[in-house]
Amino acid sequence: MVEWTGRFAYQQVADDLRRRIAAGEFAETGQLPSLAQLQKTYDVTVTVARAAIRQLTTDGLAVSHQGKGAFLTPDAGRAAQLADPIGIVAELRKEVDQLRSEVGELRQRVATLEEN
Repeated sequence: MVEWTGRFAYQQVADDLRRRIAAGEFAETGQLPSLAQLQKTYDVTVTVARAAIRQLTTDGLAVSHQGKGAFLTPDAGRAAQLADPIGIVAELRKEVDQLRSEVGELRQRVATLEEN
């Protein structure tokens, strides 16, 4: 998974985990994969896996408990979506659609009031 992109390996792993968090992949249990699972999944060293988890904790997406693993914070999914430019655009589109709907309803109310 880790490629020669000019970004550190731990950043690539953290970015992919962030994407998976935003997609809701870990929402059911709230627990992130163990360091051993990350090593196997991404074919990286334990140092890289540990640094990726540390990056997520620094970003406020996870908390780590020694001997138990890393767990998502309550708002990690939304925070991960907003950290991703695509997630930001999706969130803005949703808000614009909601505003359009509300404006349409207000126009109907105004039209009804003007008729009376």
